[in-house]
Amino acid sequence: MMTTIGEVNSVEDALMAPGRSREIPESEDAYGWLVGSWELDVLHYWAIDVSARGLRCEVHARWVLEGLALQDVWIMPSRSDRPAHLDKRMNMYGTTLRVWDPAIRAWRITWRNPAGDHHEDQIGRRNGQDVIQIGIRPDGTPTRWSFIEITGDSFHWLGESLESDGKTWKLEGEFCARRKGTTSF
Repeated sequence: MMTTIGEVNSVEDALMAPGRSREIPESEDAYGWLVGSWELDVLHYWAIDVSARGLRCEVHARWVLEGLALQDVWIMPSRSDRPAHLDKRMNMYGTTLRVWDPAIRAWRITWRNPAGDHHEDQIGRRNGQDVIQIGIRPDGTPTRWSFIEITGDSFHWLGESLESDGKTWKLEGEFCARRKGTTSF
């Protein structure tokens, strides 16, 4: 079948974008550095120290929706290490959609992990060199997810929830990431 210029042949063709939209100011691009593939060491998950297990995660991120959003897939354990049956609490095969919202000059974030029955909605912004995402779970628990120590080839990710005292942040997830291969963003 012959196609014409601009014709979409697949979901991937329609979804993927070559880069950030010009509608997003470069100074507000909190996530472009994430584009590419990453391998992560899992240090904590659901507040359990799993660092001795050698548990690995993988993340793949791309610009989508005409460059107005960034979508990623987080997989834990990595596909090469996934057993046939996983405890839902240790199973992550989910996606994040980060959509630029010019009205609030921030990113609206939706995380869905059907493999682990977990979802969250947050707002993300730069905070100096870091990226901080703040949200509230369906049960009312405030959450804070942070990308810190970001370089071109690595980042440190922390997932926290606010304790009932309203002051103490409890570490629920911690990942150290290394870029796989090269990418352009």
